[in-house]
Amino acid sequence: MIDPSLSLLALGSTAALGLALASGAALRGWRQWLELRRDQLLAGGSGHKAGQGELGVLRARVRRLEAIADGAKT
Repeated sequence: MIDPSLSLLALGSTAALGLALASGAALRGWRQWLELRRDQLLAGGSGHKAGQGELGVLRARVRRLEAIADGAKT
């Protein structure tokens, strides 16, 4: 018959090993993502092609909202 404490030890060891492997994989992915972003920033790009166009759209929205707010005040 299998000792219950031995079974729990095996289960705990397996869980700890799985958690360590998953954490290692996540850490490696995080470091690679940071390296990618660093390379993009050093290359002068933000990684977002439509950044300037979106900024213009946001500025136009702010102007419209300010005009609405000014119209509501009077």
